[in-house]
Amino acid sequence: MNFPGLSRLILSACLLLSACTSSSSSPTPVPPLPIQTEVPSPTPPPQPFRVIGYATDAITVELIPYRQLTHINFAFLLPRADGTFEPLLNSSKTKNLVNQGHANGVKVLISIGGWGLDSQFEELAASSQTRSTFVENTLKVLDEYGFDGVDIDWEYPDPGQSAQNYLALIRELRTALPDKLLTTAIIAYGDETGLGIPRETFDLLDFINVMAYDGPDHASLEQFQKSLDYWLNRGISPEKLVMGIPFYSRPGEIPFRKLIKNDPTAGLTDIAVYNGEQQRYNGRPSVQKKTRIALERTSGIMFWALEHDASGQASLLNAIYQVISNQKP
Repeated sequence: MNFPGLSRLILSACLLLSACTSSSSSPTPVPPLPIQTEVPSPTPPPQPFRVIGYATDAITVELIPYRQLTHINFAFLLPRADGTFEPLLNSSKTKNLVNQGHANGVKVLISIGGWGLDSQFEELAASSQTRSTFVENTLKVLDEYGFDGVDIDWEYPDPGQSAQNYLALIRELRTALPDKLLTTAIIAYGDETGLGIPRETFDLLDFINVMAYDGPDHASLEQFQKSLDYWLNRGISPEKLVMGIPFYSRPGEIPFRKLIKNDPTAGLTDIAVYNGEQQRYNGRPSVQKKTRIALERTSGIMFWALEHDASGQASLLNAIYQVISNQKP
């Protein structure tokens, strides 16, 4: 049986007696504290929230608000079925865009593919020889223009063999581009075509752009949230997931800047009439709501396309930037 109080009393008496009988002796030296030789590594800063704008040959390079962007995807480089490419239409503008982007701290990628190019991708990705030709020609384009990476816009690889060919193409690009960005654009949600993007590709890509627009629920908040949940559940990490916003309407595919020019109040809502037809799109409040969701759950916002945006305070990109800048300390 232990008597902790009695033990402490006896110990105190012994210490007192020792102090009385040893007053002339030197005190026992206290050993020095050990010197800390290893400084803990600081926690690395989080990845900056990505703001990715697609831009086409219609863009005016000098008017791009670079400080509100982290990446520009220049669209499109068109692939042929044999693994070669159609020539870029305006090489001088392309080089100027890359140079201006770099001067402003923005990464510029070349986006390969686009809507309607599925048959070319299907054929070139089905053969190791044409895949090799594709990769070789991609490297030449990156070297010629100074792009920071490549964005693959094969929008609808099918589940099955097509998906495996897609995976093979991404693997070969990753091997050939160890120091370049490699990204892709994928559909909103749904297994019917979503399973055409194999889970194995997620680790190979630097980030993944979800086209959360088009279709019967174009631009809706429900579509945005369904897309986000679908791809997170499929296994894309939040650090790689980038959510897309349209800067145009459906069904007319009217650029946002034209909607604003037609009706200056159109930026405050998601529905407007243009040439007698009702259009669905995203005004500034909805864009900001989606940006807040993306800030909480993903690593970035992407949009199509820069040249569709309005200018000044009506700008959707400016609305995105206001939300992001308010998050900074």
